[in-house]
Parts: sequence; structure tokens; C-alpha cells
Amino acid sequence: MGKRVFITSMVLALNAVSGVAIWQLGTGGMVLSWFGALMASLPLPLALNYWLVSKRTSRTSAGFPLVVWPTAAGSVLAALPLLGVGGPGSWLAAVLAAASLGSVLAYVYWYSVFGRAPSAALAVGQRLPQFVLENTAGVEVCSSSFVGSPSVLMFYRGNWCPLCMAQIKEIAALYRELDARGAKVRLVSPQPHDNTQQLAARFDVPFDFLVDRDNRAATALGIASPDGIPVGLELMGYETQTVMPTVVITDAEGTILMCDETDNYRVRPEPETFLRVLDAHAAGA
Repeated sequence: MGKRVFITSMVLALNAVSGVAIWQLGTGGMVLSWFGALMASLPLPLALNYWLVSKRTSRTSAGFPLVVWPTAAGSVLAALPLLGVGGPGSWLAAVLAAASLGSVLAYVYWYSVFGRAPSAALAVGQRLPQFVLENTAGVEVCSSSFVGSPSVLMFYRGNWCPLCMAQIKEIAALYRELDARGAKVRLVSPQPHDNTQQLAARFDVPFDFLVDRDNRAATALGIASPDGIPVGLELMGYETQTVMPTVVITDAEGTILMCDETDNYRVRPEPETFLRVLDAHAAGA
């Protein structure tokens, strides 16, 4: 529950600090302090909004320096006038900048990290466990039906997650190369069927768009994220639970060849990795 509340309240708070800083800069007073507060509060909301609008970013580095370093620099700038550098300063600006830095560090090193342990059910070399999903029409699909061709199963959080959407866009761009290797792509999310239908219509590729009702498969596989939905998304029909981003590749017999269980939702495998795994297995076979 803590992370659900944190991400929503953090974004609102950083936007509020940016708004106050812009207003203060407009009055022309204590420019360095308030410019520092703006510089500390703006990078993360800009990054999140860019992801949301463009859906072009599917991964970042774990430490996220493009956001952390400008935020830290802004905090320093906001504090300098209080040390006699750069004219009159504002304690409020310095405090808001420091709070912004603390929020960004919490986002990078706490919120983004799952703290997950490898799933025993998805160990490389063993058969993919049986679980039941539903297609966009609500018809049940058992994982045993995946046998017969290699599979790339991508468990994603939902349409609300811009990094997930960018990752799906990447793999959709490779569908001809995956198809040439005989691989079937199966995208799995616990989101409502309507959202999955919209996603299938948006990409219009020959993938299986599947729904994990009540997150049952993810729970059985040990990859569920019980409180992974930011507060407020319930208004859009999402449940509070979701799945930790996971990619599983199996061969035609259902044996697991690769399982990427990222421990950071911003760190995800490159799509070419999937091709290399399939090619390596084909060469070995």
C-alpha cells in the first residue's frame, strides 16, 4: 500500500513544487534559490510525462542519472544563497528542493525496486507450469496449449504502464523475425478485458493478447505484485494488484529457455535478446 500512495502523492507534490517555483521566479525574487527548487522538482515529472505521452522509453539505467543528477544539482543551487552565494536566498525553496531530492531518491532506489526472489516455478530447464488465462473474448486458454511451438511470454502490468507499452511496441516491431523462428508471442496482463482488447486493436499484430483474471497465474508463478497499481487508477477500472514485469521463453516442448525477472521495473531486456535465445537453442538442437 505504501508504494501505491507514494508514487501518486510524489508526482502531485513535485508538480506543486514546480508550480510554486515558477510563480516565485515570476515575481523576480530570490532567483537562484527558486531556480534551484524548480531544477530539483522538474526532471522526474518531465520524464514520467514523456514516457506517458511518447511511449518510446521501455527501459532506463537502474540509477537513473539523467534524473538524479539534475535534481541533486538543483538542491545545491537552492541552498547556495543561504551560504552567502548568489544573493538573497529562501529557506522554503531550499527545503522544497531537498524534499524533492529525497522523493526522487526514494523513487529510484525504493519504489522502482521489487525486492523479488527468483521464482522456483520459472527455473530455466524445467517445464512451464500449467495455468489458465483468458483470451480477449473471455475464453479460457491453458498454458499446455502453448506446446508445439516456441513461445515468448511477456507478463506486463497493463496499458497504464508506459514502459510496458513501449516494450510491447519493441517486440511488435520484431514480429516477422520471431515468426520466422516459429515463435509465438503471448502478452499477459491482469488488466480488464476491455483494455486488452484495445491493446490488441492498437498493435494489430498476430500475437495472443491474454488476460490473467484475478492475477491467478501470476500468483501461482510467484510473480504477482499485490499492491502494484498507483492510487487513483481504480477509477479507470484497474484492480490494485498487478504483475512484476517478466519475460519467459520456452521451446516447442514447453521447456523454459530463459526467464527475465527484473528486480527494477525500469530495467528490462532488449528485444534482440529474445532472438539470440531462440537462435542459440535452434543451433544447439
